[in-house]
Amino acid sequence: MTDLNTLVQPDRGQAARTIHLIDAKGYDAWLAAQAPRHRAAAAAQKLSGSAHSSAILPGDAPEDWSVVSVVANVEKLGPWCLAKLAETLPEGSYRVEGVEPGKAIYGWLAAQYKFDRYKKADPKAQGPRVLLTADPVKMEEAVRMAAVTFKLRDRINTGANDMSPADLEDAGAELAKAYGATFTVVKGDELEQGYGMLHAVGQAAGKGREPRLIELEWGNPEHPRIAIIGKGVCFDSGGLDIKPAAGMRLMKKDMGGAAHALALAELVMQNKLPVRLHMLVPAVENSISGEATRPGDVMISRKGITVENSNTDAEGRLILGDALTKAEEKNPELVFDFATLTGAARVALGADLQALFANDDTLAAEILAAGEEEADPIWRMPLYDPYKDLLKSDVADMVNAAEGPFGGAITAALFLKEFVPAKAQWAHFDIFCWNGSAKPGRPKGAEAVSLRATWKVLKDRYGG
Repeated sequence: MTDLNTLVQPDRGQAARTIHLIDAKGYDAWLAAQAPRHRAAAAAQKLSGSAHSSAILPGDAPEDWSVVSVVANVEKLGPWCLAKLAETLPEGSYRVEGVEPGKAIYGWLAAQYKFDRYKKADPKAQGPRVLLTADPVKMEEAVRMAAVTFKLRDRINTGANDMSPADLEDAGAELAKAYGATFTVVKGDELEQGYGMLHAVGQAAGKGREPRLIELEWGNPEHPRIAIIGKGVCFDSGGLDIKPAAGMRLMKKDMGGAAHALALAELVMQNKLPVRLHMLVPAVENSISGEATRPGDVMISRKGITVENSNTDAEGRLILGDALTKAEEKNPELVFDFATLTGAARVALGADLQALFANDDTLAAEILAAGEEEADPIWRMPLYDPYKDLLKSDVADMVNAAEGPFGGAITAALFLKEFVPAKAQWAHFDIFCWNGSAKPGRPKGAEAVSLRATWKVLKDRYGG
């Protein structure tokens, strides 16, 4: 992974190109005040008053040039304000004139991410673009967030042949070792006897890809207990209710919830947040074989609730249900779960907005405010209890998936709610974590979503 400390450096007056930031609303006035050669350069490079538009301005000597870039608001720089520059400028060092980059440091770093695990080295690859800042606190915060984001993106971008339940276990073990956490894995007979839904979903996977529950605990037991849970479906064929080819194409990313749980857990431990952390990743591959669970099979959950499998492609809620029950046994006061759970959430909100379900209005308000502050867009969806009737079963306590095309994200969240710790504040994030096309700082492929918002909520609550 790129050494992020080489991409942002303390500003000690060293040589660097200047970046001039211009408010979009003040662009016309700025342009009118420029020397003719600068106006000519701006016109030649098609500089405009829209955000992310930029140009190189000539200086007095051939090598004396600077950069101008248009932003929405110079006084409140968001994370993506400098991201396009970090992707397009020549290699070298840069400083922003007159203002500290602040949150924009993160976007500068995130823009220089590349997933090249499976590619030959490019001899023509651009060298690093280095940003200078006199704000060491913001610099360190941005480096930490970018580092876990790069790991998260790498894990989701990796093909399922190299990101199995065993590989997720290795990632959890490495994280636990790095921060002195307690690490536990439940699999085999113990999993089958104690986690009926989790085992059923993963039982068709081949040797070496067996289902497991990965757990990490860290922190002072006297501190407030929180649980972070991530759906770890390393590949989702749909099971016997098999997906079409188009629906299966990106299912390597169905462990995106696990990648987010690992990232948020690392932020908690790295920043020594005064909490008792319990991270849980139910890890499976939803495969097809003679051992696969069938539509109509009845599973006994860890909580004792019986569930009729009405759709084998609604597997994520099953493994999360058992993980939520395990979390409940430790009496957490706060629970976050992350899951690439439903296509219905994407139909409702698209790829950019992440769906939030919460059982507490105060918690939901904190998350939404944090999402707004961090430019990490989240939208609250309703836990509409009358829809629980859609989860009734003729032969068991409930089904895992409602019949019909309506309210799929809501009924999935209501299913999870049956397993949520009774006294805990709970937030469920139905996430997409994928960029279908590139945007400044967000290349096509895997993406961290709701991570910056949830980290802000934890920092604000627990004083990290």
